[in-house]
Amino acid sequence: MVADRYGRKPVIIIGTVAVVIFNTLFGLSVNFWMAISTRFLLGSLNGLLGPIKAYASEAFREEHQALGMSTVSVAWGIGLIIGPALGGFLAQPADKYPSIFSQSSIFGRFPYFLPCLCISVFAFGVTIASFWLPETLHKHNGKARLDDDSYEALEAANGGSDANEKQKTEEQTPKENLFKNWPLMSSIIVYCVFSLHDMAYTEIFSLWAVSPRKLGGLSFTTEDVGEVLAISGFGLFVFQITLYPYFEWLLGPVMIARVGGIISIPLLSSYPFIAMLSGLSLSVLLNCASVVKNVLSIAIVTGLFILQNRAVDQKQRGAANGIAMTAMSLFKAIGPAAGGALFSWAQKRRDAAILPGSQMIFFILNVVEAIAVLMTFKPFLTLHE
Repeated sequence: MVADRYGRKPVIIIGTVAVVIFNTLFGLSVNFWMAISTRFLLGSLNGLLGPIKAYASEAFREEHQALGMSTVSVAWGIGLIIGPALGGFLAQPADKYPSIFSQSSIFGRFPYFLPCLCISVFAFGVTIASFWLPETLHKHNGKARLDDDSYEALEAANGGSDANEKQKTEEQTPKENLFKNWPLMSSIIVYCVFSLHDMAYTEIFSLWAVSPRKLGGLSFTTEDVGEVLAISGFGLFVFQITLYPYFEWLLGPVMIARVGGIISIPLLSSYPFIAMLSGLSLSVLLNCASVVKNVLSIAIVTGLFILQNRAVDQKQRGAANGIAMTAMSLFKAIGPAAGGALFSWAQKRRDAAILPGSQMIFFILNVVEAIAVLMTFKPFLTLHE
């Protein structure tokens, strides 16, 4: 709502500043409650993704919306992949790289400070760069006006009095109740279910990869997991920037979500059998499966981003994306706990006759994915006219 009233740019800057401050403090946590408090404050003050999605939809013309949303979702997806990879490489540096970091240094006393510091330094650079962002919203302090660098200014320059008349009409139109906007709400609910699946998968994949072979895992180190996730991030970047806009133009966002969800089901079912391999064959197949899974997940999310932003007018786009982020965050809060509990339960039934061990884990993930796919059909998912 703040982004709709005062602009996308201020909210983006506040969000990046919050990352710099509270992510650094998280790395310097001296007890559990300090860690919880700093993460809570970071989440409370960071409303980045909603305004960023609105910004991308406004900075690109309608025929290039897929590319605009691809840039957002690829950044989000790579962050979810590179973040754990960075943690795997840089956590506990005094133990992993004793020739560089001593146990008496700040990185020895705070073993998780180095990855947090790297992220905060990057966020600081993004904060500085954000001051040069052109604002895409023409409403400030409740009064409509055309900024020289706004998207609306460009439209007005091309459309003359017609554009100004259209703007006045839009300003006088009362705002719609977003919770009664079923095309928006149905796409948000589908997005939440897919997000629950993705977060649970992210949690389970790392746990499964580092668990011992005798428990059905891969006996990977954190560095091994980091390498797999880094390769997946690179594959994700290449697909989203080069191929996703073409597939979105060819199939549309809804069909991409359906096809991506359907392909993910047999792919996830293959994971327990991949664990039976070793050496080069394990490395190649696991990396291929991880790349494809993450590509499909982000392609699905990108399509749902497009549907959400098409379902509302610009004056409510920030609030609509905020609702989507809030709902998604609630589902993603369930994901890690549910994934961890599911993994622990499955480890206790390794000798079961039906779906033993890790097979049960990926079966339940597939059930959630199948439910999400079914929700992409009518009458549940409704498209904006």
